[in-house]
This record gives sequence, structure tokens and C-alpha cells, in this order.
Amino acid sequence: MNPMRMLLLSSCLFVGGLAHAANDLPGGGIDPQALSRHVRILASDEFEGRAPATPGEERTVQYLIEEFKTYGLQPGGVDGGWVQPVPMVRAQVDGPVRAQLRQKGKERALANGEDVTLQSLRPQDAVSIKNAPLVFVGYGIDAPERHWNDYKDVDLHGKIAVVLINDADFEADQPGAFDGKAVTYYGRWTYKFEEAARRGAQGVLIVHETAPAAYGWATVKSSGTSPLFDIERTREQALAQHVPVRGWMQRSLAEQLFRDAGLDFEAEKRRAMTPAFKPVALGDAQLSVDFKLKREQVITRNVVAKLPGGAHADEAVIFSAHWDAFGIGQPDAKGDRIRRGAIDNATGVATVLELGRVFAAGPQPQRTLYFVALTAEEKGLLGASYYAAHPLAPLDKTAAVLNIEMFSPDGPTRDIASWGKGRVSLEGDLERVAKARGRTYSPDPNLEAGFFYRADHFAFARLGVPAITIGPGLDMREGGVEKGRELRDAYFAACYHQACDAWTPNWDPSGHAADTLLVYDLGAELANSRRWPQWEEGSEFRAEREKSESARR
Repeated sequence: MNPMRMLLLSSCLFVGGLAHAANDLPGGGIDPQALSRHVRILASDEFEGRAPATPGEERTVQYLIEEFKTYGLQPGGVDGGWVQPVPMVRAQVDGPVRAQLRQKGKERALANGEDVTLQSLRPQDAVSIKNAPLVFVGYGIDAPERHWNDYKDVDLHGKIAVVLINDADFEADQPGAFDGKAVTYYGRWTYKFEEAARRGAQGVLIVHETAPAAYGWATVKSSGTSPLFDIERTREQALAQHVPVRGWMQRSLAEQLFRDAGLDFEAEKRRAMTPAFKPVALGDAQLSVDFKLKREQVITRNVVAKLPGGAHADEAVIFSAHWDAFGIGQPDAKGDRIRRGAIDNATGVATVLELGRVFAAGPQPQRTLYFVALTAEEKGLLGASYYAAHPLAPLDKTAAVLNIEMFSPDGPTRDIASWGKGRVSLEGDLERVAKARGRTYSPDPNLEAGFFYRADHFAFARLGVPAITIGPGLDMREGGVEKGRELRDAYFAACYHQACDAWTPNWDPSGHAADTLLVYDLGAELANSRRWPQWEEGSEFRAEREKSESARR
């Protein structure tokens, strides 16, 4: 037996005495070595971390187009091309950041990237804030349907809002107005910036804590010192959408701020877990900030290939993954500046490429299949949001979006998972196809991280399209859940959004191939089915989908 066939069969599982291997598909089946090769190339130094609107993007886009062409797929982008241009604004700090904290008659210089991270998406050339008072607004949530309003009647004009990450149930003794430890959209940092802007705040500082944020300060620093991107807006829209300065602060800085204001940080946080919370000024603390901004209009691109359908070509199934990572940033402890994004998310792009190859080698599907590599996920799901607002196939006839994120390089698992709890029939479908291959489905074990709101499928879900993000399980065939959790925790602690998220020759792609096989199985069902996936009772997206029900009859 040749070595390639042996490697393919390493992901073989036996169900009722029948062998179900990754190579029982068209085109020779899912190829683990092709998956590994794609990751190695996309995460190489030559691609410079795949940041949008950089030479790394150009290399990435051309690589994807050439691969899709080789498979015999058709261009699915705008005007018969392979791409969907995504117009955006890139804003980055230009030069040093000066931040001065004044409290109790003393002044302290804050180091950007160490004490705080400060950025801005406002349409202006510089940020200059003098002695803005700091006000603690708890979790910064206004949720009328949950009878919750942290802001009460506080006037934030001219003030900096200090907010907690996640939402009020995360560290509460009992589940309350939110969903226990399963973070809601109100717990996301994006929401907190947006809500404070709606209330006219001069700025927002989120207090970083590793557990409720689900990542360490190194990730905040990496993201917070990178350029920001935004969709194109009118000046009036941008002013309304964005506070003049936004960012994060270390918990240790917050503790000192509260202490000098005569407050106990932990006690105030406990108070913020109740609906009776009222904002409180942090004594006489004031923040001054000065830095220049460089803003430029840029065009980044979604890459789109399609396989035209047959009898129901007007209906679509989308396979997606984001191609972008964080590009070149500040050097790490080893002096490495390239944040390669191998696991996050060259693995997902590799899966989309391999699915495109295998589907193209098989019979024509009944529904049209789209293979989409999305841009600017790391900047706030911008590429996916742009596609959803300017769809290349009607959303009301898009049966499902299967998004792929961060498949594992550590070998096979017994299970597969999806991100968050979506209350969508696709989760049960994934469980069913996993069982058919002798595997299991594990619900997201980390609902408190809010992953459902942190991946590109969310841009489609919020418009009603049934969508999930599929990711690896934790139950390693060698080492079990304990080993899987250990590997995952180590990655998020040390390499998530860091230079060490890199391909190595030690990667075991057999698990990546086995997971890709399950995505193929589910996608093939959807491609040739008359069934439409559904949002379940209790889903916040069900009503939006039902508005277009007549289009699917």
C-alpha cells in the first residue's frame, strides 16, 4: 500500500464492520497532505501574516484563485470574476501614543500596549482628549427585553466609560437576566463600543480579565496595536458609530483606579451583576490622550468560487472560512513579527479549498455550491458582513452557511464540535453525519467565550440564514478530553493571534482530514436535498428567516 493511501486510512473509522475512509469520495477523497500543504503555504513568511490590504493579501488572493481554477470551479465573484471587492477604511495610530492619568493630585503616564491599548475609528486626523473624567458603567449593557440598563440616566458626553468584559451572569452565583455562563451578544467587546458611542461617550476602556474575555493580554495587545478596519460610512454615520477613543486596560490598572477612588474593584463588580447597579464616577480620575491617526480608503477582497447546480441552481449552499490573519506586528520575545495565523485560520481556508476540489470532481449538485474565502474577520467579521449585505446568491434561497474555523493540527479526535449554541437544525445534522462515521458531536464546551458571536457565520445568522461554524472536538483518540483540553488551553494562552501560530513539520493532518470529511458529508446532503435547515424555537434569528418563507416553497 502506498504511503498516501496509508495516511488517508489513518482517519478511517469502522461502523458496523464497514470501513468509512476519507478516500471514499470523488477525486480520491480528502487528502491530508493537501490540507497540510495549503496551511504551510498560507502561513509561510512569504504571505506576511495575510493582513487585509497588504502584499500578503495579494499573494493570498492569487493563491486561492489559482487553486480554485485548477479544480475546474467557476468564478463566483462580481462581474464574472473571482473576487468580491470589499471597500473599507483602514485606521492606524501614526506615531507615539501619549496617555496621562491624573488622580488624587498625581499623574501617571500609561504605556500603550502594556497598561492600555488605545485606538480610534473616528473620521479625524488625530485624537486629543484633555482631562476626561472616568465613569464606571458596569457591563455597559442596555437590554430592555431583559429588563437591564447599566447606564440609567448618566450623561457620558465628555467622559470615558470604564466597562467590564462579558455580561453580568458570567461570575454570578446563579444564572440571572442573561444566559448563565453562556455569553450573549451583550457580552462582546464590539457591542460595548457601539452602545457607548450611541450614548455620546468620549471614549471606552474595557477592563481586561482573561477568563471572561477568553484570551490573555497578549491577544489584546496584538489586536489593539494593529490597524483597525471599518466598512465605508458617511462622516455622519462614522461619528455616530464610533467613540473618539476606544481600547482596553489591564485589570491591575483598574484595581488601582478604583482603590484611589475609595472603591473596591471586586465589590463594584459584584454590584454590577445586579439590575439595580448605577454608574459611579471613579473619584477625580481623569484621562488625557494624544495620538495621530492615519486613515486611508482600501479595497480588500472576498474570494468566491462556485460549482453551478442542476435542477435547483437558484438555491445555494455556502462553505466559508476567513483568509485573513494579523500580518506584521510588534516583535515577540524571540523578535518574530509575523503573526502567521496557521490554525486561525489557514486550516479553515485549506478545508474550503479541499472541499472545492472534491466536490468539483464529483457529480453535479442540485443546488449551487459557493466556496468563499472571506476577508477581515479579525477586524470584526467585515468581509462576511459585506457579503451578507451584498449577497452573490439570494439569502432567502441560501439553504445554509457552513463556516470552518481553526481545525486542529494535533491528530484525530473522536468528536467534532460547533461554536456556541445556535439553536439551529444544522447542529443536529452535524451530529447525525458524525455518528454515521463512527464519531460523536460535542456541543461547545466553552459557551462563556461567546464564540457564536465571534465567527463569520454570525453575519449570516443575524439576517436569518441558517449558519454554523464547525470546529474541532476535544476528545483526542490519544489522550482523550484531558489531552485535547490541555492542547487547546496551551494554544489560546500562548499562540492565539501570536507569531507562534505557525505550521510545523510535526503537524498530524489526519484529524484535519477526518473533520473535513464530515463537512463534506453534511454539505453533500444539503447540496442534493429539498430540505431547508431551520432555526429552532427560542432562536433570535427564527423570525427573520420566516419573513422570506414564501421564497422557499
